[in-house]
Amino acid sequence: MNSEIIGLTDWLKTPPGAYLLDWERAHFDQAVSDVFGYHALQLGLPELDALQANRMPHKWLALGSAPSSSPAEAATEATAAPAASSRRAALLTDSDALPFPEASLDLVVLPHTLELSRDPHATLREVSRVLVPEGRVVISGLNPTSLWGLRQRRGHLYQRWGYDSLFLPKTGEFIGYWRLRDWLRLLDFEVESGRFGCYRPALTSQAWLDRFEWMDAAGERWWPIFGAVYFLAAVKRVRGVRLLEPAWKTRKAPAAAPAVVANKEPATRMRPPA
Repeated sequence: MNSEIIGLTDWLKTPPGAYLLDWERAHFDQAVSDVFGYHALQLGLPELDALQANRMPHKWLALGSAPSSSPAEAATEATAAPAASSRRAALLTDSDALPFPEASLDLVVLPHTLELSRDPHATLREVSRVLVPEGRVVISGLNPTSLWGLRQRRGHLYQRWGYDSLFLPKTGEFIGYWRLRDWLRLLDFEVESGRFGCYRPALTSQAWLDRFEWMDAAGERWWPIFGAVYFLAAVKRVRGVRLLEPAWKTRKAPAAAPAVVANKEPATRMRPPA
């Protein structure tokens, strides 16, 4: 018989979930530490403080309702999940209808947000709307083309016969890395960096995960696009917009030096003969 399918919050407490969170935490810290501005938003996954290393004065955590949740269940998840992770959500909102004015945020991070969104493409359009020109978006997602993704597909197949359970939580649609890059390009985003991680097999035991630690270095070198999770950062480009530099960066034009003009007239004139 199938074991009960756990949600994402409970799955992140398992050994493979903690392994994934540790990898993502390090890369989010690295990606957002040098992004400057005033307003930053994390949309989803309160178990991970993706804005911890960022120094913006205003940072918010927003939680959205799961695609199959009722409004009452969504409100319960929004209040219970931050308590488990000692983080407080600033607002509850749908990811495809953010309550922010146009061009008002400098940074938006989406840790597995698109997989849980009822319309991931609409979520990206909404992120593009609220970001300022040259604003950044940082995204992480589960890679369907990986050992974890293959086991998840096998689990879906075996569930029809009643023999197996899912390895990963039953979320929405997994979005491929290259497909996501195409979506971002259509929305005038330019991908600045992207990479994969978590190359260990789909195992639930901490002891066995530790035994395959060597696969992280080997996978990054020999099969880099088959990591269980991908991570990318992109910048919003707006055509015809020119950023103004600070006044102290403006160079002063050099003052024109006085030029010496030679006197073409002779100093003394010769008197004509008498």
